[in-house]
Amino acid sequence: MTICLKNMSIITLCALLIVNLNGVFLTQNGFRENNFFNVDPEVFMNSTQLITSKGYPCENHYVETKDGFILNMQRIPHGRTGTNQKGEKPVVMLQHGLLGSSSNFLDNPASESLAYILADAGVDVWLGNVRGNVYSRAHKHLKPSDEKFWEWSYDEMAKYDLPAMVDRILSVTGKRQIYYVGHSQGTMIGFSGFSQNKQLGSKIKLFIALAPVATVGHIESPVKYLAPYAKYLDLFADLFGKYEFLPHTDISTFLGSKLCDKIGLDVVCENIFFIIGGFNKKAMNVSRVQVYAAHNPAGTSVQNMEHFAQGVNHDKFQMYDYGTQDANMAHYGQVTPPQYHVAEMETPVVLFSGSHDFLADPTDVNWLAPQLKNMRAHHVIPEWEHLDFIFATDAPQKCYNKIKSLILS
Repeated sequence: MTICLKNMSIITLCALLIVNLNGVFLTQNGFRENNFFNVDPEVFMNSTQLITSKGYPCENHYVETKDGFILNMQRIPHGRTGTNQKGEKPVVMLQHGLLGSSSNFLDNPASESLAYILADAGVDVWLGNVRGNVYSRAHKHLKPSDEKFWEWSYDEMAKYDLPAMVDRILSVTGKRQIYYVGHSQGTMIGFSGFSQNKQLGSKIKLFIALAPVATVGHIESPVKYLAPYAKYLDLFADLFGKYEFLPHTDISTFLGSKLCDKIGLDVVCENIFFIIGGFNKKAMNVSRVQVYAAHNPAGTSVQNMEHFAQGVNHDKFQMYDYGTQDANMAHYGQVTPPQYHVAEMETPVVLFSGSHDFLADPTDVNWLAPQLKNMRAHHVIPEWEHLDFIFATDAPQKCYNKIKSLILS
């Protein structure tokens, strides 16, 4: 992560230089588009626009959690060919990973993006957005400028966000069970939420875990270099927003549109993704890098990043450590954070992992798999890294067609 942040600082400086050279300048309302040539229009689209621009229907649902957050979900109720499907339609929830959003399942062409592929196959597709990302920055009483708005990690996502979104889907569709597909952090909140809340787990017909994450003690990503300094993250909060980490801003859109299509700088953009998740250049659609960079990162809390760093330090799948025995006792009634016991999860699960994954490291995945008493299958894709599960050009052949078969069988 240290390497990544340094690179991001360099890119930002380059951005300012290019702003001056090209006559593109900041206004109070964002970037003025004076010289945006050869820019993919999807750089400037949100998830709803990405969906409708390709001819798919889209509904926006706003879900309130028990602790007051308002989460924005997108729904693709059917494919481009209409609603003439016979029989009952399966329903699936797609849940993004750390620093991601629903756009992670929409950023490739329709023939390569999981959300569109499933919708065209006759599946009712729902896209989740957890608290704090670009689509879920609302609360009944708090504002993002309030420190308390950001006092959460993936613990609260599993405890509050996940059941709220699942229950909304069941309420609207009238289903008793849905399919759940998570990527990275989306799997982590699944493993923690479904193991702790058996009633919630019973509402999932099958949990499909892409780049599965529980323990993170063996990651190879530069994120691990941040871990020893986790307790100092709050000192840098002003760099990322008040208790917010890498929010989605106009800078993200600008970087994607003005830098990531430039010869030389396009390689920098590609390598930022590789540095974080692993190297597999063969599977990356270089023409889409500016779209990926424009939509990512989508924001989270500093506390959530600190929680991940704690996982690297302790190599345990446990709740957030508040730093002192007294603080943990006040929150948990014990001096150490409770651990998540994935062995208690009864929800059936299928794993998809990559051998070159820097974040869902094979060593950590090999610890996780035997813990799962209701694991139906484990598919290992030898050459894949962490982001291939959402961005790879060969994803339909190596992964998505299998997911489609699991859901439609």
